[in-house]
Order: sequence, then structure tokens, then C-alpha cells
Amino acid sequence: MTRNSDNMVVIGTVTGAAGIKGWVKVVSYTDPPVNVFEYKPWQLSDGTRWRQHEVLEGRPQGKGLVARLANVTDRDAALALKGAQIGVARDCLPDAGDGCYYWTDLIGLTVRTTDHVTLGRITQMMETGANDVMVIDDDQRQRLVPFVMQQVVKAVDLKEGMITVDWDPEF
Repeated sequence: MTRNSDNMVVIGTVTGAAGIKGWVKVVSYTDPPVNVFEYKPWQLSDGTRWRQHEVLEGRPQGKGLVARLANVTDRDAALALKGAQIGVARDCLPDAGDGCYYWTDLIGLTVRTTDHVTLGRITQMMETGANDVMVIDDDQRQRLVPFVMQQVVKAVDLKEGMITVDWDPEF
């Protein structure tokens, strides 16, 4: 999930049409992917503005996901939505809980070491087999730092936009 504006959280993308009856193919950014259907109402963006769409049905199909949207009744209408981002209002998401964070809230935060050396800003988060990883960019380099609370991540301050890590800035 990524943040697109202060209020909208991007949870997926429409990637094309599925069949001739208006179903759309969906790539989900939720975990597990099928949870994309739990967040409602969907807002679809063509890059200029958000428009609300009611999800009538959604299901896994093959290796992907498909959805049937209200007022999308044929292949041409479904193809017209190809590339649209799927978003939901921030307040539609459940509280992450103490010590838990949505990736969308971490992207854009400044990361500094316990010695107050700024490493850069988080540009994306990656899931690996062992743990999540922050991709941190500054003007000169990119760092991959594990997002492991207590061991590496010492503090997350969403209000200040800062994450403090125990990390060698030369690494």
C-alpha cells in the first residue's frame, strides 16, 4: 500500500479487462492480496482525480484477482479503467495497533542513526523472507536497512516524520 495523497491510500491497480462482461483484472498491494476486496468503497484514479466505484463482486481467478464494478458492464468499459489506481480513504483502514505501521505511513519518513546521522528518506518498503526492508535514498546512494524493531529500528515518530535506527552510516 502506498500513500497517494493525505487522505487516499493506494491498495491496488486495475491491469485490464477479464472477459467480455465488464470484469477487471486487479493487482492488489494488500496482504494477503484478496483483502483488497475488504476495503470499501473503492476510489479509482486516472491520475487526475478520484472517482468512487462500488465493488459488486471480487474473487481470485487463476493466479490473479478479478472484480466486477457497478456500471462497468462490458469489455470496453473495463479496458477504459486499465492503469487506474485503486484507493480507499485513510479512515477506511483499521488501526494498525501499537508498534505496528502501515508501509504507506513509513514511506517518505527521514531515517537517522542513533548518532544523529541522516541516512535519507524511505522511498519504498520491501518484503523479504526474513523481515521487511526499508529502501532509503539520499542524494548519493541507496541503502537497504532491515525494519526490525528494537534490534535495528529504535524509534518511529510519525508526527515528526522520523525513524531512528542503530545502523552504521558507512554500511
